[in-house]
Amino acid sequence: MIGIICGSGFYSFLENFEELEIETPYGKPSDKIAISTVEGKEVAFIPRHGKKHIYPPHKVPYKANVYALKQLGVDKIISTTACGSLKKEISPGDFVVVDQFVDRTWGRDDTFSYIGNVRHTLMAHPYDPEMREIAIKVLEELGFRFHKKGTCVVIQGSRFSTLAESRWYSKAGFDVIGMTQYPEVALANELRIRYLNITLVTDYDAGLEDDPDIKPVSHEEVLRVFSENVEKLKKVIIEIIKRI
Repeated sequence: MIGIICGSGFYSFLENFEELEIETPYGKPSDKIAISTVEGKEVAFIPRHGKKHIYPPHKVPYKANVYALKQLGVDKIISTTACGSLKKEISPGDFVVVDQFVDRTWGRDDTFSYIGNVRHTLMAHPYDPEMREIAIKVLEELGFRFHKKGTCVVIQGSRFSTLAESRWYSKAGFDVIGMTQYPEVALANELRIRYLNITLVTDYDAGLEDDPDIKPVSHEEVLRVFSENVEKLKKVIIEIIKRI
């Protein structure tokens, strides 16, 4: 089974699905899990923030979401996120096949490790290389603007960065900025679930606003750009599912 975890503005994906309410040792997932078939393959879909967007980034039940998919037999996760750009050459509407993350969150429950069951998870390459290659080929064939790799700095949220913070991240060489990839990707790795992220750039982050052509980031603008590109994202996910 393939798991799909999607973020802001992406709550309708499957047709003819069955919804399951699942309990885990870590509480309930963000919402009921929709089970369906796409291109002959069984998929399980979770809206990361809940269907009504009730969970802010720092309150998403990441452990319950990932563990619930594991309970269902998921061994691969395709995740989508919205992000801000930290570089002028990465434009709103572009896709990024993320290959690295930098964690700048705090206080999130980010491991299944506990006293008596200590786990040290390798994280040099957190995003599955084979799935990334499939995603790159799909994006090339569809002709969408995209970037083959990128480092996402994950911030706590729900607020956006200050000008100083954003410039700091840009100068550090990071490519995009988001709020939800950590600890989701780390938890998936810990449970040995292969993980792919396709992020959609919805805005330029605050540190690029010294350019008069660049507008300040806002939640409304994020949702607008995401909604304009949802159909493209659906095509990408369906094509990836076909080839996994």
